[in-house]
Amino acid sequence: MTHDPKRAATIAARLGFAARGLVYLLVGWFALDAARRGSAPVDNQQAMGSLAEKPLGHVLLALIALGLAGYALWRFSEAVLDPDRRGTDAKAVIERVGFGWSAVVHLGLAYYAARLALDLTSGSAAGNSDARARDWSGWIMDMPGGQWLLGAVGLLLVAGAGAQAWKGWSKRFAKDLSGDVPVPRYVCLAGQIGYMARALVFLLVGWFLLAAAWHARVSEAGGTVQAMRTLRSQPYGPWLLGLVAAGLILFGVYSLVEARFRRIRVGN
Repeated sequence: MTHDPKRAATIAARLGFAARGLVYLLVGWFALDAARRGSAPVDNQQAMGSLAEKPLGHVLLALIALGLAGYALWRFSEAVLDPDRRGTDAKAVIERVGFGWSAVVHLGLAYYAARLALDLTSGSAAGNSDARARDWSGWIMDMPGGQWLLGAVGLLLVAGAGAQAWKGWSKRFAKDLSGDVPVPRYVCLAGQIGYMARALVFLLVGWFLLAAAWHARVSEAGGTVQAMRTLRSQPYGPWLLGLVAAGLILFGVYSLVEARFRRIRVGN
């Protein structure tokens, strides 16, 4: 049998979309429960940690780790090798930097999932995204010009939220699916709602970082969990959080569709 590195990379990327989809399904489900019953929302790492004590949970975590690592590798190839020929103009460079950042984030998630699968990390003992956001925000603030750097990170997240919202509104994501048949309306609608929900979470996290930088108070930084708590504390908060939770679940469903139908290019 001839070894085909591109085929192997494509399979790894598809497994990565499936892994991402499962994680978002879990995060969305916990957020829906938080909206209905007032329980604590969770982030990506805590969602994966919830699998550790389930039957075959370690096997599933190992597959998630492998998938997320494959997804990170594919995003890294998009950033460096530019298989879609985006080029080197300002817009393309911003997109490719975003792919690189996505690769780093998903590689970190893959590492965490692998540690859970090997019983090297306790899912219940892991801190949530708020604690991690405050930790690395404090690390940035201790640098020369730290407030400006943290503000820049916050602005990047706000810009990322705008990009996610535009992607959902314009239905640009549908062009990434393979085949000559138009994407079914219900699939496109799931993707739209999912991207909008994701954009709102990104926007809130970016706002928290901007507030932390502006007031020079690391305690104001927050992550996904804080974003969901903020939504729940608003007027009609449980309904608002429930809508976002439904959107995150739909994003997970759309990611599973991408695992099968996404057009994936690797290398040059």
